[in-house]
Amino acid sequence: MQLQTVRPNIVQAIRAYRVSDLMQAAQEQGQHFLYVDLAKAQTKQEVLEGIAAAFLFPPHFGKNLDALYDCMTDLVHKAGPQPGFVVVLEQIPDNPRFDREAREQLLDVFRDAADFWGERRIAFRCFYSFAVARAQDKPWERPAEPAPVAKAPPRVVSKNGVNPNFGMNMPMMSSAFDTAMWRNAA
Repeated sequence: MQLQTVRPNIVQAIRAYRVSDLMQAAQEQGQHFLYVDLAKAQTKQEVLEGIAAAFLFPPHFGKNLDALYDCMTDLVHKAGPQPGFVVVLEQIPDNPRFDREAREQLLDVFRDAADFWGERRIAFRCFYSFAVARAQDKPWERPAEPAPVAKAPPRVVSKNGVNPNFGMNMPMMSSAFDTAMWRNAA
């Protein structure tokens, strides 16, 4: 895989890219490869802890989005010239405790980091995937099988064109102008 085919400062879904190919491409380009699998994380705190551990953040990491941004930008920038970054955030949680808003806030930090490095003409490519949502109450239960669809009775039409099944199991219809129906409904 050639990184030249991917914009240099972008945050995008991993889609057709394989993690192993991204890692190899980063190595060939001499860029940092940062990878985290967040499959076990369920909350914002767990996501931040997972990223901090995988990316080897300093022990004083504040475990909030501002601290994440600082570690991805200023802290690294002050360490000296950087060759570029390939970041993979795999299986970002998708559950009520880490909802869409939390995911977008996390990705915004990486978008801001891509802008930061872009201003310094250093490639920062971030790829992500979302975890498949799981039932939280009873994860050991399998989802119920869908109920079988009942087949409609065969359509019978008599020789004179009248359908003898017409009106079966159908509620009585009334006109919108039927005042008795409206009084009974109220």
